Amino acid sequence: MTTHIARPITPGVLEELRTADDAGRPVAPFTDEEGGAPLRCCLRHGEPGERIALVSYAPLRRWAARTGADPGAYDEQGPVFIHAEDCAGPSGEALPFTDAHRTLRRYSADGRILGGRLVTDAEAFRPALAAAFDDPEVALVHVRAVEYGCFLYEVRRP
Repeated sequence: MTTHIARPITPGVLEELRTADDAGRPVAPFTDEEGGAPLRCCLRHGEPGERIALVSYAPLRRWAARTGADPGAYDEQGPVFIHAEDCAGPSGEALPFTDAHRTLRRYSADGRILGGRLVTDAEAFRPALAAAFDDPEVALVHVRAVEYGCFLYEVRRP
């Protein structure tokens, strides 16, 4: 089976988001007393006491700016948690956050949605991701949380 790797928010983009988010708002870091926030910078759940921030992030818009795609009305932004300061980035599994209901949203090279799939258990996640990339039109997949619709990470063709 092909290995797919989750792509966290890149360090350069994180630096920008720690100043102002994609909605133009200044960042308001806080101490996460309980822990558990899904951090998009290092692709793990936060620990109690860590300094984090909730920022607005536009993953498809940023990808389109790099590739020349035009997502049109599919461009969106939404909330993501990041560390308030630099972190070491991912160090765990290649595909985190697969333990709950997830939506795999497929996009073409021009930034259009090609469909999505609801995955309701961790065992079905990897086969569903592989099936998404069986379609040669799929350039990337966004993994999203079902309960809030939040962007978790991007997966591109290996």
